[in-house]
Amino acid sequence: MPTNESTHDATPARAWWREPMVWMVIGGPLTVVIAGILTAVIAIRGADTVLTVDPSGGTASATQPDALTPAVQARNHAQTARP
Repeated sequence: MPTNESTHDATPARAWWREPMVWMVIGGPLTVVIAGILTAVIAIRGADTVLTVDPSGGTASATQPDALTPAVQARNHAQTARP
């Protein structure tokens, strides 16, 4: 029975973690996931607090009808009300 020794490699196969292409394929998505988690942590920890008092001295509450007015309408209304 003839043996086909020419098809067998003399060098052993390398482990998957020693292949550079594996780390290139894993590295890109892993970097994006880590950056996304870091961004979420920064956004949650650094979130601005909700204002309960208007900086101009008045009170800004959700019960006032002006507090529910869209910003563009309220800004335009405030500009036209000035003399």
